Amino acid sequence: MEDAEAALQQQLPVALRQLQPTALQAIHQGHSLSPQLPPELQGLDTTDPSAFQQRLQVDLGDPTAQHQLSPTTAFGQSSPSDLVQRVGSGPPQTPQHQQHGGHFGILTPGSGLSHGPHPSIARLQADSELFDTPDEGYDKDEHKIHRDGLRLVSDPPHLAEWRQRLFDVNDVLTLTEEQYQTYFPHVDNIYSHRSTQRYKKKPFVSHYWDCRLKGRPPGTRKSDDPNKKKRKRVARQRDQCDVKIKITEYFPNAMLPQTGLLSSGTANLDPDNVNNFFAPGQPGGPPLQHSPHFGVLTPTLGFPTAHPGSTSQRYYTIQRVNGNGGNGKGDGVAGPHKHTLAMSDAVKRNSVERFKAKEEKQRKRTQKTYHKKATGAALATVKRHSRELDLKVYGSCFCPFVQRVWIALEAKGLPYQYVEVDPYKKPESLLAINPRGLVPALRNGEWGCYESTVLMEYLEDLDGGTPLLPLGEPQLRAHCRLWSDHINRNIVPLFYKCLQAQELDKQVEHAEALKTEIAKLVDAADPQGPFFLGSSLSFVDVQFAPWMLRLSRVLKPYRGWPDPEEGSRWGLWVEAIEGNEHIQATTSTDDLYLDSYERYAENRPDTSELAKAINAGRGLP
Repeated sequence: MEDAEAALQQQLPVALRQLQPTALQAIHQGHSLSPQLPPELQGLDTTDPSAFQQRLQVDLGDPTAQHQLSPTTAFGQSSPSDLVQRVGSGPPQTPQHQQHGGHFGILTPGSGLSHGPHPSIARLQADSELFDTPDEGYDKDEHKIHRDGLRLVSDPPHLAEWRQRLFDVNDVLTLTEEQYQTYFPHVDNIYSHRSTQRYKKKPFVSHYWDCRLKGRPPGTRKSDDPNKKKRKRVARQRDQCDVKIKITEYFPNAMLPQTGLLSSGTANLDPDNVNNFFAPGQPGGPPLQHSPHFGVLTPTLGFPTAHPGSTSQRYYTIQRVNGNGGNGKGDGVAGPHKHTLAMSDAVKRNSVERFKAKEEKQRKRTQKTYHKKATGAALATVKRHSRELDLKVYGSCFCPFVQRVWIALEAKGLPYQYVEVDPYKKPESLLAINPRGLVPALRNGEWGCYESTVLMEYLEDLDGGTPLLPLGEPQLRAHCRLWSDHINRNIVPLFYKCLQAQELDKQVEHAEALKTEIAKLVDAADPQGPFFLGSSLSFVDVQFAPWMLRLSRVLKPYRGWPDPEEGSRWGLWVEAIEGNEHIQATTSTDDLYLDSYERYAENRPDTSELAKAINAGRGLP
């Protein structure tokens, strides 16, 4: 039988044998392809299946075929409404054979033609000759190729509308390559790839996806990728949804002919395009133009202008195929999803959301963050003061306000316990003292208080220890309090404004203002120094010392703060602060400050209450 069919094919004219299968099929369905025919077939009226059939019989040597050829006219006897009903009633992508009555050869089979194409042509167009057997298994490499090139666009225009449309798939959707690459990754959590169907001679590939709530079919082999991360799976009830979609990927230059049948004001579409959104007469395509003739097949070759295939670009169609038998199987019950889009999102996140989560996780893993424990000399001091005592100070290693109180405790020589806390995970013991959870906070027996300047004043009022405010000199003590206020009101806010500013002109502006305010403080200090009141560390020195240290450790690397001029009064003061034993005992290594203040230098959201106040133009919290 196969030898006979091969011999039959060899007897066909060369031009006919070279016709593409899509053109052969179009001829059988009555489509006009005369512009595509070679000269030796130009005389054949391709709108007349009987004429085509008779010409075929002549070429095959049928002696009775010569006198069966009949002329054709522009009129037929078929009812236009009947034609529309018969041609357009088939399921998506499963056009029915046309069966029409009439005279003069218009859509009328010849005497020797049965309904449907000649067995020889039917055999030549059999599936086994046109495409491979569908791959029903999960093809990992094919799936990867299908997914390559998809874009991970976080928030494309009209995302919610696109997601709902791709979830519903109420009609056959036609998407450009850009649309498919942009929006499908936002709904790939709804569907699970099941198989890919490739074709030898057709310019497209079909990919079948099940709704994820349908569950994996029995016998689905697991991935053997050794690099795939093992994860805990939660068993779900199977067959919660029957939806199955087919994504047809049309290759570039996939120009498929389209024909409109027009008669007496009634238009009909090519059944192959009855579900094509951009086809003539469909919502996305141009209107059909009516012909003055009746029952004439009017050729409309190519695509409408709006169709992505009209520019020979790759495009995609997406349609729901469950229950329609369109690919030769039942494929479940027809109809839409049995659940909402929100339920699909709850089952699994789409590729874009997973990618964003992965990037955020990676960013947090590599991003430098604040330190939670002191380092260097400060760590040794923490260990020396870890024993339980009534006087407790709650602090964090990178906080300059904490360092103020810490230096004062060290300089005064008072016994105390240092309690290191994470200010972003506030313990109850801290909240019991300061409901806002800010450090430093101090507890002395059953009494607690906070705010660094207030705590330094409290330590001065306690009996014992080295005084930081001069005793018996109320005017000089007031002088110290006045310039301490200058530090809090002017110098500290400008330090953070300069550090948090992202525009260069603002950074320069705040840096110049900071230099001016520091110069005022230097002018108010003892001319000989090296400390504010002279040779000894005092209240104002402790108030300013943490920011003096951070000028070189933070503001210099992040904003280019200059070193003090050698031999200047400002330089002598900085040198004295850096060399003081009590200040050194509370200072961590440089990298702790550099890492901890990166958040301020980048002005990240929710860095601290102080950073929020600076950004809002408010005073220190």
